[in-house]
Order: sequence, then structure tokens, then C-alpha cells
Amino acid sequence: MSQPSKDLFKDIVSHCKEYGFVFPSSEIYDGLGAVYDYGPNGVLLKNNIKEYWWKSMVQMHDNIVGIDAAIFMHPKTWKVSGHIDAFSDPLIDNKDSKKRYRADVLIEDHMQKIEDKIDKEVEKAFKKFGDSFDEALYRQTNPRVLENRAKIDQIQEAFRIALENSDLDGLKKIIEDCEIVCPISGSRNWTDVRQFNLMFKTQMGSVADDSDAIYLRPETAQGIFVNFLNVVNTSRQRIPFGIAQIGKAFRNEIVARQFIFRMREFEQMELQFFVRPGEEVKWYEYWKETRMKWHQKLGIDASKYKFHDHLKLAHYAKAALDIEFDFPFGFKELEGVHSRGDFDLKQHQEHSGKKIQYFDPELNQSYIPNVVETSVGLDRMFLAVMSSALQEEIIDNDPNNTRTVMKIHPVLAPVKVAVLPLMKKDGLPEKAHEIFKLLKLEFQAQYDEKDAIGKRYRRQDAIGTPYCITVDHQSLEDQTVTIRERDSMSQERIHIDQVLEIVRARVSWNTILA
Repeated sequence: MSQPSKDLFKDIVSHCKEYGFVFPSSEIYDGLGAVYDYGPNGVLLKNNIKEYWWKSMVQMHDNIVGIDAAIFMHPKTWKVSGHIDAFSDPLIDNKDSKKRYRADVLIEDHMQKIEDKIDKEVEKAFKKFGDSFDEALYRQTNPRVLENRAKIDQIQEAFRIALENSDLDGLKKIIEDCEIVCPISGSRNWTDVRQFNLMFKTQMGSVADDSDAIYLRPETAQGIFVNFLNVVNTSRQRIPFGIAQIGKAFRNEIVARQFIFRMREFEQMELQFFVRPGEEVKWYEYWKETRMKWHQKLGIDASKYKFHDHLKLAHYAKAALDIEFDFPFGFKELEGVHSRGDFDLKQHQEHSGKKIQYFDPELNQSYIPNVVETSVGLDRMFLAVMSSALQEEIIDNDPNNTRTVMKIHPVLAPVKVAVLPLMKKDGLPEKAHEIFKLLKLEFQAQYDEKDAIGKRYRRQDAIGTPYCITVDHQSLEDQTVTIRERDSMSQERIHIDQVLEIVRARVSWNTILA
């Protein structure tokens, strides 16, 4: 029986450290804020998520190709794209705590607190009325629910107007009117809201006085746009087609928090899909639905996902939404889907002096394509997978007998199979090594002979290993082993010749791509 954690977020952070998923960067020097390293199991999970995305987007689509653009780009790129002038966050300081916050996040968190009040009212009513409870009717008629819903709507409308008009005074007024307090000091002693550019700036050149200013890229998309002609000329793709990329990006987040959810160095999995002008709405809807299905194929409860339309569009966007995930700290952005129009290619054409157009043989004309973008944060995807997979289970209805298990989709599991000799003697390790050598040719496998067999099962449960193969004395007699399945903990006696076939069937990419 699975038990929900009382503090899942803290459990995830602790579990990641204990089992080699994620470490604080430079920890021996007390770490570096909002920067993390992926450990032995973390890098395996991360690579599996990347492979799932790449196979789904590139391998399974005949009209999508990949690139890997450099992190450093000509500084003019970022002026032309609008990042130097417009890539900023609205920040506000609390004069008492001396802490700095994103004004928009303070307002969003305040609205979420009101939303939580509504959910608590609904939960109380459900406990009172039981199975006869009509949640939809209750939300539509209960005075307290309606009052709180009206508050959210009022704040959201003022928030939308302030964002659309880049009204920093308007954002501060919302914070004051809502009596939002500093989480540290508890005071409402705020400074004015101001903009802060998020790009990391450095120098390129051997002599500091004679060097050029250059930026760490804040997104991977521009590397695709400046390579548009190169890809068109070498890949022989025809509109509509896409260019996919997985790569690092860097943002000087002042308010970086919530573990790996918001970091200064992170990784994006991004597609820019080029379409005929006038067809962007159709493809925007296509990718919106396609990307949601991609997430739900992992077997995570569909209620954990929802669409959220942007209140304020970026300077380049025609339409934009987020696929949000229910993290332990609430629904937050996991992936963005944007209709970018022709802004980027048109800007680069104008300022580079190069004709960046596509000749459409069917229409017999040249044009600048429109772009539909999907961009998912790899680190956020990692956190979403961990959040949904980590469970505490009570065994045989005995509260004193529990296990921590990662019920992660077998395809994404860091280790696919573990080989465990029952004892470290009598030829069992030698037989186990034979099986292990066979399995590791095809799968990420582990060999473990330390501690009692029960403890070893628990270790593999904690990192999400779908199968454990136990070699005992009977294995030497009849060439059979015990195979244990992670989720059900069921054990079955099978012939050694069957091991590869059984594991392969469960962890094959076919199970998720087909």
C-alpha cells in the first residue's frame, strides 16, 4: 500500500543526495547557489529522458532533424533577438529582510494560496458528505468558494493588465493591495519593482582591455534560427519540418529556488517547427496535443498535467501556453508551446544582410516560414519524474515494515536489472557474474553481493530498478534463477535463457514509442 509523503519535496531532495541522483555543486566549498551536479544514478536517468525525447521527436518523425549549436554565439545575435533589451524579470526587495524576489512570482504564489483555501473547503465538504458529494456543484454554489474565486479573478485581471503594459508600478500596487508579506521578515516594507536582465556576460579574447563582450546563451532556440539555411541546404527537408536540439542554457536567476526546478545552469530539449505562413494555428494545436501525449505516455496520472495559457506574450509570440505539472510545491511550468511567428528569422535576415528564406516548390515562391516552438526543461522533467515515482510503501499492512520505492517507467529507470548472488561463496558469485556480463552488453545492469538479500532488494527499489535476478544453489543445479519484479515484488523461477527476453520486453523503447 502506497503512502503519500507528508513532505514529499524534502524527501525528494534527500533521496536524490542519498542515492546518487543529484548533489549540490561544489559542496565541499559549501556549494554554489542554484547549481547542481547529477550523480551516478542521476546522469543515467537524465540521459534516458533525453533519449526518450530525441527518439520521439527526431527518430520517429521523418521531417525533424537535429543539431547541436555552440553555447557561445556572436553577441549581435542577442541584440537582434531582443534578449539584451527585453530579457528581464521584475524584481522587488523587502527592506527589512534585504531579500530580493520576483514580483510576478510573489503574486502567483499569493493566488495559489487562495486556490489552496478553495481546495481545503472542497476537501472538508467531501469528508462531511462522502460519496454523495457533488464537487462541481459545490464549487459553483458555496459562498466561501465563490468569494475566494472572485478574489483570484480580480487579482488575475489586474496582473494581466500590468504584465501586458509592462507596468512595474501596477505590479507593486497588486502586492500592496493583496497585503503580500515577505516570507522571511513577514513585513510589507517593499521597494519599487524594477527590471533585471538575466543574461550572463563575459569576455572573449586574450587581453581584457582588448576583448569583446559575449554572453552565455539564455536559450537554445537562437542556435537553431541562425543555422536555418545550413539545415535547409544540407538536409533536403521540405516545409513543414523541424529542427531539434538538446543543450545547456544559462540565466542569472536572482530568485533561484525549489531545488533543480529553477537553476542558473540548466538544459533544454527544444524543437523549432517551421511552417507555411497561415498554417501556424493548425500546427500550434497539433504540437500542443502531441506534447501532452508524450508526457502522459510515461504512465503518470493525467491529473498531474494541465494547460495554462500565458497572460502576457513574449515580444515575439502570437500564442503561448505552458504544460504545467503538479510538483510537490504546486502546478508549475514544465514545457512551453509557442507560436513565434516569423519574428526570429525576419530579425536575423534584416540585421545579418543574408536572405533567410525558404523556396516552396509547391507554391513556387519564397517566404520566411512561421515557427511553432516546443521547449521542455530537462531538469524540470527530471524533477517531475522523481516527484511522481518516489513512494513509501507499507508491506503486508504492517506499519513497521515499509520500503522506499521509485516506481519510475522501466524505460527511464537508471538501472534496468540487478544480478544478486544469494551468498558470496559456493560458486554463486561466479555464476552471477556470467549472467551479469551477458546482461550488461544490452542493458545498464548492476552486480551486488553485499548485505542480506532483502537489503539489496531495498537498495534496488530505491533507485527504481525494474528487475532483480537472484542466483542461488539451485541455479547451479538446473540453470534457473529467481526474477523479482519491482512494483509487485512478485518472484518467479525462470531458466537463465529467459532472462534476456523478459527484461528486454519490459524495458524496450518499443513499449513507449509505438
